[in-house]
Amino acid sequence: IRVLVKVAPPPLSHKNLQAANFIRVHPSLLRGKPTSFTPQCFTRSRMSIQNLNTFDPFADAARGTDEGVQDGLVHIRIQQRNGRKTLTTVQGLSSDYDLKKIVRACKKEFACNGTVVEHPEYGEVLQLQGDQRENICQFLTKVGLVKAEQIKVHGF
Repeated sequence: IRVLVKVAPPPLSHKNLQAANFIRVHPSLLRGKPTSFTPQCFTRSRMSIQNLNTFDPFADAARGTDEGVQDGLVHIRIQQRNGRKTLTTVQGLSSDYDLKKIVRACKKEFACNGTVVEHPEYGEVLQLQGDQRENICQFLTKVGLVKAEQIKVHGF
């Protein structure tokens, strides 16, 4: 005779419940995963093989070649596609951040599709489907990637 006993999972903290609602998964699946977005979770890892630290001696030289980031502003634009379809582009984010991780977080937050496109003049540009201008402004400032005065919104 087999007896099946159901054991209740331990209670979750308020932060884990908020994170579960945010990423739309069951709270019991959240164990050991980050519960919030921070600027550190979007940075690119620059690990040195010799001493396993994140110091990159050539980081300053690489930052000087970015043409799109010289003015220090993040430009958010909207483009009309066809009919009522629009495309939101974000240009001017620092190259220190992993843009693919930012797009992944935006796709979950705004329930839209997005990608990173290489532009010949502006470098890497985020593209999000739909009119996400207000959403992306709030997201970038809430997460702490840029300040509100660094954002310039273009469009109708």
